[in-house]
Amino acid sequence: MGIMAEFNADDAAWMRQALTQAEAAEALDEVPVGAVLVKESGELLAVGHNRTISHSDPCAHAEIEALRAAGKALGNYRLLGTTLYVTLEPCAMCAMALVHARVKRVVYAAADPKTGACGSVFDLIADPRHNHRIEVQGGLLAEEAGNRLSAYFKDKRRPA
Repeated sequence: MGIMAEFNADDAAWMRQALTQAEAAEALDEVPVGAVLVKESGELLAVGHNRTISHSDPCAHAEIEALRAAGKALGNYRLLGTTLYVTLEPCAMCAMALVHARVKRVVYAAADPKTGACGSVFDLIADPRHNHRIEVQGGLLAEEAGNRLSAYFKDKRRPA
């Protein structure tokens, strides 16, 4: 487990799609986090972006939205062999949902120094007590994702 820094062109392309999902969240005045779930065969399975505010749902994180859509598409909660690309390191809720869904790999852009649960603050995914192991790679297009998040929160703090 742990954070690795070897990414390929497909990884970058999928993360760009996750960044597009983050833009969609921001357009709804949501925290700009986007996720893309890809099948082992390399085809898109599901996408998601934050909808916590618009859905009045604290669980409507980008990762959860993508997992829910994928489960419906496959008719199964187990998403074996999939890779999740997400613009922000998953929180504890999302990390555990990824373990339960049996996702194979998580690639995230920006680390989350406040609630990150894939190595920054916590490392829930790597806990050896789980019966499923997820490969985690962080830092892909981190600056771009981090700048978008920083700009969003800076704008929110600006007096009206």
